[in-house]
Amino acid sequence: MSEQRMADHWWWRPGWRVGRRFYTWHLTFQNATDVHRLAAAYRQGLAGIDGLDLIPDQWLHLTMQGLGFIDEVSEQDVRAIVDAATRRLAEIPAFELKLDRPGITPEAIRWEAEPPGPAAAVRLAIRQAIAEVWTTVPEQEERFAAHVSIAYSNSTGEATPINEALQAVDAAPAVARIDNAELIVLGRDRQMYEWEPFASIPLGAV
Repeated sequence: MSEQRMADHWWWRPGWRVGRRFYTWHLTFQNATDVHRLAAAYRQGLAGIDGLDLIPDQWLHLTMQGLGFIDEVSEQDVRAIVDAATRRLAEIPAFELKLDRPGITPEAIRWEAEPPGPAAAVRLAIRQAIAEVWTTVPEQEERFAAHVSIAYSNSTGEATPINEALQAVDAAPAVARIDNAELIVLGRDRQMYEWEPFASIPLGAV
């Protein structure tokens, strides 16, 4: 996964601007103390590297499925999607994700969540819920990669110092129990993905 050059993650993607908010589904890690342990080790290891925004525990996440900007999506539709997702996610059991050594992509330092299958099943259920309400489901089904970032790149430059810092970290893998999926209201005004919760849907609630 390692790349020779880093790129700025914070370029303004289509539709985004300061103050605009976005409905999206995430898996989050607020209570995942083992993940917090691992994240702390890598934040410490990367602390001396210029050009990185290190992600604090409260904003660690696994991106699942976007809905749309809040000024373009009716709350009535959002609540209907939440209801459909609640029914579907009740049939998917809670599961564990393992995070081990993060790798480097041009815009981020991230763990590949293992195994990826359970997270993909949650995302598929959410997409099926959206399809109950809308004729078109946003985003592409096949481009999903279950990952959790620990840092975002905020500049261009060589990746070699980052790779050396990662290799120097000695930390045991972390395991997180995933028992809910969250619909959040996301912003990115301050070079960090920050959010407010909209709905938390339990897994395996049948």
